[in-house]
Amino acid sequence: MMSEEEMIKEAEKIAREKVSFLIHFGVYLIVNVFVAIIWLITSGPDSYPWFIWMTAGWGIGVAAHFLATYIDVGLKEKYKVKEYQRLKGMQK
Repeated sequence: MMSEEEMIKEAEKIAREKVSFLIHFGVYLIVNVFVAIIWLITSGPDSYPWFIWMTAGWGIGVAAHFLATYIDVGLKEKYKVKEYQRLKGMQK
């Protein structure tokens, strides 16, 4: 069974992971909008949109970060609760 201190540390770790993703996503959006504006100003809308390759490549990294942060954390939390309940039931 996790102590109160261990639960607080785990909650802080999960919160840091979520904030880290949100910062990563925000920087991704800002930088890619800026690059798209540069493309639009320098080349115009009729030219090849070269920035999409950077956006797509970085987007794969952002998607992986999202999955690692929210899906993995959600699964860990779900199983942690089940395991806690199982262990607590064994103590009775």
